[in-house]
Order: sequence, then C-alpha cells, then structure tokens
Amino acid sequence: MRQRTIAGTPVALTELGFGAAVIGNLYRATTDEEAAAAVAAARDHGIRYFDTAPHYGLGLSERRLGAALRERPRSEYVVSSKVGRLLVPNERPTGTDSEGFAVPDDLRRQWDFSRDGVLRSVEETLARTGLDRIDIVYVHDPDDHWRQAADEAMPALAELRDQGVVGAIGAGMNQSAMLARFLRETPADVVMLAGRYTLLDQSALDDALPAAEEFGKAVVAVGVFNSGLLSRPWPAEGMKHDYQDAPVELVERAREIARVCERHGTSLPAAAIAFPLTHPAVVNVTLGMRTPEQVRGNAELHDRPVPEALWQELAERGLIRAEAVLKKV
Repeated sequence: MRQRTIAGTPVALTELGFGAAVIGNLYRATTDEEAAAAVAAARDHGIRYFDTAPHYGLGLSERRLGAALRERPRSEYVVSSKVGRLLVPNERPTGTDSEGFAVPDDLRRQWDFSRDGVLRSVEETLARTGLDRIDIVYVHDPDDHWRQAADEAMPALAELRDQGVVGAIGAGMNQSAMLARFLRETPADVVMLAGRYTLLDQSALDDALPAAEEFGKAVVAVGVFNSGLLSRPWPAEGMKHDYQDAPVELVERAREIARVCERHGTSLPAAAIAFPLTHPAVVNVTLGMRTPEQVRGNAELHDRPVPEALWQELAERGLIRAEAVLKKV
C-alpha cells in the first residue's frame, strides 16, 4: 500500500489506517480473538498505521492493539495514541462505562493537559500496549482546554519528539478551526481531522487544510463516512450522520452523490475514502475496523480506482465545494 510521509519527521503512513476504537468495545463487545484477527487482517492487507487512545474502552483498545502487534518487528508498523484523558480509579462505578464503550467502569477519565499529565499518559500507554515507543502522539479533544493544551501539553510533546521518544506530535478533534490554531501556533506536525473533510462536509477548507499547506504540515482524515451515512452504496433513512439520525434532506444529498458515483463506475463508500486523499495535505484516511471482513472490504474500497471526472461533476452539481476540486493532487 502506498505511503505518505509526515513532512519534517521520520514517520510515513500507509494511505489507509486502522482505527482501533472499535476493538475497545465501542458500542458493543468484541472478543480478544476478534480484535486480534482484525489487526492481523489489516497487516495482511498492507495497512501499517494503527491509531488508538486511552479513552477507547478505558484502556482496552491500547491493550488489545499492543497484544496484537508486539510480536511483530517494530519497524513494520506505526502506532499513534493520545493524551489529555488520564485513567484513574472510579470512586462511584455503576458497572458500565457511560461514554459509549461496552466495558466495566472501574476506571474513569480525568482531563489533564498538563506537562505532568502528558508524561504520565505516555508512560501509561507504553505500559498498556507493551510497546517500546509510540510513533505519533495527539492531544485528544482539547476543545475546552486550548490554553493548557497549547502552553503545556504541546511543549511537553515537542520535548519527547526532540529527544526521539516519539516521531511526530499533533492534535485530534471533531472541529477544524482549533486544529488550524494547533498547526499555526504550536509545534504540531500533524492533526487528526474528524468528519470535517468528507463528501458531505468540506468546512476544513476554511481553516485547517490551508494552515497545513501554509506550514508544510500533515492531516490524517478520520470520520470520512460521517458516522455511517456514506458507508453504504445507497444511503437509507435512519442512518447516522455525526452521531445523530441523519436529516431527510442530508440522506437525499448523499443519495445524489451516490447516483453520480454509480455513473462513474464507482460507489459512495469508495469515493468517501478516496476524496480526502485528493487534498495534498492529507496523508492518510483511518477507518474503524472491527472484523477481518470489514478490513478486507475497506482495503478493497481503497484499492478501487475512482475517476477524477467524478470530483468535477460533483462540484459542477454543487454537491461538493469547487475549491475541493482545485486542490486535488
């Protein structure tokens, strides 16, 4: 699989990445065996970038990902994790996590973007994964913590990068405006952009993507299916968009895009994966994958050629912004 390098760093990512939130029991339980099989299938299909976080399953995702990878040669893969949420004992457990993961809540998340919190978080991630290093570290969802994340977390991560402890640093969020600030105002090398550069939402063209181009930095695109609405060849009512039931008018817009895709000999999910990669700042698209079947399906979609004429027609019909076509590689 093709790789793209994060400029100014030794880190290169395959164009398709494995999002490990789902093997942290996102929404429903997954067994250790199923998680290991999904990671193995990703390796078999050429995927060499794996993303996790303490938040995902209260550490379960990190433990499972580390167990599945640690016997492989370390040079074969790139792992990213995140800081900003420390895992601490839960004084009032109810039995089940309240943030979408099917795991016991014997631990809870505690926001902490301080220098000490960052160093502790990285150390605990290394312990949970059993790996000797984490290649990329992102500050995770710092929406309400800009000042501490910018003034304390990012300088601490920059020190780790300069010491060679990590290869690249950045931030991961569901909004693009603050990511642009991280790119412009902090030592970030890369940002993880969730849901803001997709076939249904190109708002990152207003801030994060121009900032990445201006400063020669990189973007990892996640949430490219916008929570599911773009994940099937024909969108159906009741599908999710940004974690909510998709409005009828948005379902119809997704169907219009699907019709254009069919005329060009491709499918809506294949186009959804290919679209972010047409922007020169985007180095990777990472997808959540729970099973070997999902891995195989996503790898096949990534490998399927998408004609450039598709983007032009979508722009002409007003289904994507014209600037997106101008930015294609």
